[in-house]
Amino acid sequence: MGKLTVGALRAVLVVVLAGTVFVQALMVWALATDPEDGSLPLTPLRVIMILGMVSVQVALVCVWRLVTMVRRGTVFSHTAFRYVDGVIGAIVAAALVWFAVTALNAPGQRDDPGVTVIMGGVGVAILGVALIVLVLRMLLAQAVTRDVEAAQMQAELDEVI
Repeated sequence: MGKLTVGALRAVLVVVLAGTVFVQALMVWALATDPEDGSLPLTPLRVIMILGMVSVQVALVCVWRLVTMVRRGTVFSHTAFRYVDGVIGAIVAAALVWFAVTALNAPGQRDDPGVTVIMGGVGVAILGVALIVLVLRMLLAQAVTRDVEAAQMQAELDEVI
């Protein structure tokens, strides 16, 4: 990865992280000061929003660490699995949070259940992203195995020479 790419990605990660912290602060402030008016269950939605932002933040930190490993050339190691697993867990948590929002929203959509179905479909799509990252994790595992084998073969070749 080039320095420009890494810098751009890190800038995006910082902006998104700052945005999620800002949204969390607003939700905590709203929990403390803004009473419910009865039209929507605001308190559960606000708590869910805070948890959703935590899942995004976990994914951002894990991606930051992976980018650092790529930049240093150490991504093909067993340490990288911890961060990839963190990304997968954060995506699954985000899907669960989305399903909770869908469940809270569903009673208000009795006249138009299509909205709930679409929201459920979005939750399934989020889980699909987790599965894609899982496939990428398997590719990383194969690359790590190949890297270890190549290092062993190089060591054997160095002994022969």
